[in-house]
Formats: sequence, structure tokens, C-alpha cells
Amino acid sequence: MPDDLEFMMGKFAARVPTDRRYLANHMWLRPQGDALRFGLTAYAVRLLLEIYFLEWSVAEGDPVKQKAEIGAVESAKATAAIYAPATGTIARLNPAALADPGVINRDCYGKGWLFEIAGVSDGAMEPRQYIEFLAQSWEKAQALLKKQAK
Repeated sequence: MPDDLEFMMGKFAARVPTDRRYLANHMWLRPQGDALRFGLTAYAVRLLLEIYFLEWSVAEGDPVKQKAEIGAVESAKATAAIYAPATGTIARLNPAALADPGVINRDCYGKGWLFEIAGVSDGAMEPRQYIEFLAQSWEKAQALLKKQAK
């Protein structure tokens, strides 16, 4: 989209759409009906490399508390827990991402969304704030990546 922002991860550009908000755990959120839809940002997907497995420890209709572990993704780089970014009820899990986690790699801001929560999320950043947050933490992220590559 023409209004999207970009954060340069070395020679790779991580797209940051301006039609949603962002969290410090590198998830995006956007209102979807009576719920909030969440997914991984392009920055997170790039750091994880190729996501090939997704599992949930919750089901639709389950109540969740913010910061509770609700699932995990596995990638070529790591296994990462997914934590509830809001307190509420799991309104929907994306069946397409569960059937083919590769959709997260291909379209993290569209068909690769993860879940919806009926609830409220505090602390979401505007797109420009998220870019600033990435810039402040990029040096540390690079050091971790170099350490993992050894």
C-alpha cells in the first residue's frame, strides 16, 4: 500500500501498514467487528525466518488473560510462544494459518492473521511509534542474530 511505512532490517525492508496498531511483542492489531484481530508483524516474521508450525493451547470461546501463553510457532530459527496481547475471550482462530502456517510468511498482514480476541488491548503503538521502537531495539536484535548464527 502506498501509505505503508518501512523499517530497514539491514538490506531487508519490513513493511508497517498504517491501517493498524502495533505492540512491543511485534504483533499488529486491528478492530474486526466486535473483536480485535492480531497477527505477527513483518519484522517478527523476518526474525523467525520460515514459520512452518503453529499450535494453539486455547480454543474459540476460551477466556484469556493478557500475557498468558496461548500457543506457539516454530520456524527455521526458533520456537516462540504466543502470548495473549489482551484480556478477553478468544473470538476466532484463523483456520487458514493453522492448516498452512506458511501463509504467515507469505501474507502476515492479510490471510496470515492469527486470532481474534473480544476484549481491550492497552499500550498499542501508532505505526510511526512502532518504527521508532524498532529503531531503538534494532542494534540489540542484530547482536542476538549474530550470536545465533555462530
